[in-house]
Amino acid sequence: MFSKISFSNFYSFYEETEVSFEVGKKPSHSYYDIDLPAGTRINKVIAISGANGSGKTQLLRPFAFLSWFITKSFVQASDEDQTIAFNPHKLHQDEESTFALEFYIGEEKYRYKLVATKEKVIHESLFRKTSHLYSYIFTRDIEDALGDSFSYKYKTKGFDFAPKQESKVKHNVSFLCAADAFGSVVARKIVKYFNNVSFNINSSGRDNFHESDLFDSAEFYSKNKKLSKKAVDLICQLDLGLSSVKVKKVKGHNEKGNEETLFMPVGVHGSNEESFELPFFEESSGTKAIYVLLRQILPVLESGGLAVLDEIDNDLHLHMLIKVIEMFKFKHTNPYNAQLIFTCHSNEILNTLKKHQLYLVEKIDNKSESWRLDEVVGLRADDNIYGKYQAGALGGIPNF
Repeated sequence: MFSKISFSNFYSFYEETEVSFEVGKKPSHSYYDIDLPAGTRINKVIAISGANGSGKTQLLRPFAFLSWFITKSFVQASDEDQTIAFNPHKLHQDEESTFALEFYIGEEKYRYKLVATKEKVIHESLFRKTSHLYSYIFTRDIEDALGDSFSYKYKTKGFDFAPKQESKVKHNVSFLCAADAFGSVVARKIVKYFNNVSFNINSSGRDNFHESDLFDSAEFYSKNKKLSKKAVDLICQLDLGLSSVKVKKVKGHNEKGNEETLFMPVGVHGSNEESFELPFFEESSGTKAIYVLLRQILPVLESGGLAVLDEIDNDLHLHMLIKVIEMFKFKHTNPYNAQLIFTCHSNEILNTLKKHQLYLVEKIDNKSESWRLDEVVGLRADDNIYGKYQAGALGGIPNF
């Protein structure tokens, strides 16, 4: 599970910024806590709110970027001239961007660090916590840089990656990702963990809903009967008009004009005595949205991963949104302590979660800033957080 992440010079954030799932000792226990040995507590859910253009999406992006970089960069960066898929702050394009991530795999705690420009990795390292200190597994540092010519210095300890392979790792890919591709067991463990991160954002922003997402989701459900049943049960609870959801195979044509089999979701309305079916394209926007959203969330709950979701409440009623969040709350729906971090425009969420589970984002002088609400001096646990936010007492609201 994720503990915390810090980063700087990344999209609209320039100063070092931290997003922490760590709870601390003061907040009272809740069902959203994960209790670890030695009294450590970790949040299962974090919500991010703020005005349009403040940087909410950018606060999610480090999770998505690092997950991609660690799991996919070796395969996708086939060209050495290809840039790394992120952007520094527009006013600081020539400066390095930094990332530090702490996470648990089982009871083992790790720390991953990355310093990079769009062109190359400057530093990359992985540490494992041993007693109260961290011991390195590998470090990778650029050296002998002269113009466009440079090389890397490596230090490894218990890392099963042959030194003769190190020179084959390109300057625009992750050493971890490359080691996994070459068969490293240690790297595979880390990469497998990050493969359990699901997100709906890419290098240009949020993945907007497309009708074709219904086909993709239906195909996924048709191959995952257990998750399909969970999705259908929940959708039927939330949409009083639906009694079931079927998946039918239909013939269609792809972008090249070739015929292919498509998976069509169909809503069943009414009882067995009197019922009718509707293709999902004719269902409400909320029903379509929750069908696609659950395809991203249910595998995370099944694996104990992390869901990173921008504008989770698009087309969803607040009660539907709360139902989705509560899936992370209880052991019977979240047996492996999966986590969720999301942005939304439903500010009523501020009174649904606790202040240590809430972040606000604001942009000042073209630079985004964020803070967790338990950092706000004088804000009590029993305060009406939504009311204080609306009154402007907490920041993070637009100036009209």
